Amino acid sequence: MNLFGMEEVLFDDTKKRLLEEIGKRMDYSRDISDTEIKELIDSVLEQDARMNLWRVSYRRQMGQELFHSLRGWDVLQQLLDRDDITEIMVNGYDKVFVEREGRLEASCVKFESEEKLRDVIGRMVSKCNRQVNDSSPIVDARLFSGERINVVLPPVAVGGATLTIRKFLPEMTDMDKLVRLGSLDKEMADFLGRLVRAGYNILISGGTGSGKTTLLGALSAFIPKDQRVITIEDSAELQIQGIPNLVRLETRNANLEGSHEVTIRDLLRTALRMRPTRIIVGEVRGKEAADLLQCLNTGHAGSMSTGHANSSKDMLSRLEMMVLMGMDIPLSAIRSQIAAGIDIVVHLGRVSDGSRKIMEISEVIGVTDGQVHINRLFSFKETQRNKGRVIGIFEKENGLQHCDKLQLLEKSLSANVSC
Repeated sequence: MNLFGMEEVLFDDTKKRLLEEIGKRMDYSRDISDTEIKELIDSVLEQDARMNLWRVSYRRQMGQELFHSLRGWDVLQQLLDRDDITEIMVNGYDKVFVEREGRLEASCVKFESEEKLRDVIGRMVSKCNRQVNDSSPIVDARLFSGERINVVLPPVAVGGATLTIRKFLPEMTDMDKLVRLGSLDKEMADFLGRLVRAGYNILISGGTGSGKTTLLGALSAFIPKDQRVITIEDSAELQIQGIPNLVRLETRNANLEGSHEVTIRDLLRTALRMRPTRIIVGEVRGKEAADLLQCLNTGHAGSMSTGHANSSKDMLSRLEMMVLMGMDIPLSAIRSQIAAGIDIVVHLGRVSDGSRKIMEISEVIGVTDGQVHINRLFSFKETQRNKGRVIGIFEKENGLQHCDKLQLLEKSLSANVSC
């Protein structure tokens, strides 16, 4: 039974029949507005004898689903419209999963067929000026409404077309909200704000969905408003707050029309010619890490980026490997560049109840005996669990060793700093 209390087969058959009727009446020789589509749907529903036997609420819902099939994203639209769903995962036409409040669960919705799913995917990708087909079966893109999508088609996806949609909150998430959510405490938030204002280079690490992009956007609120900021992303999703002199750059894939690929590495190089005060890179995952280190070591204080890792220390090790992918230089030189260019590593994670936490804030203090060493400043300690909810404390472990930038900032503000 579906949400109407009717046989699922009856509902799907009726929907399919009505879509065919609407298709016969549509004028494909011109662009049809959403208003005209809605009027056509209302007309078809009104004239259909069987629909007159349905309750008003059923007809209203059918009308909405017909519109979603024609102009929205079909059965996915109802999931996209829900604020409590943060991620949608389609593993073939009849298996849809969602993330709600940090937990994965199966959804009751499904597509009529693999062809219908492929049609929705095709419309999504085309609206992003991208192409996906059997010869190019993988694509990453961003919808105009802000959602980030990833598509994998057969034969790469063995079980059928796969679609993953990452939703983002329509409103900006500031540091105060992260404190209220328990992602960090007030002392840590104030400390990070001072670091950003003082121009510390910050690298944010964590797993998928741990909140790296959200924290990066929240930290941007502390950047002085008179600075020029350039953001570089695969898919533009950062919500930078209150920076008038802001330039947003986004990568581009090559296409059949002859457009050449533009990579993060290309954008990093051109950003250096754009007179940036700070450069913010959405994520480093490959050869571009070498260019990021060059930026961090050439006077662009206060630059920030994110990367996938299991811990702060692991993030630095991964950065070494990524730099080696792009440059053939001794490991000792890479480590010296990392120690000189990165000041702070903030590591995020999800705890067992699905909530996001800043697991540690660490300072990169230098290279000793050929190894990059860090000084852990704050960490999250789990203390107990109450009905599945993780309860813990944010603990200050050590003081900041390199205080020069903070002291200059606090001096300019006529205040004292405690390292």
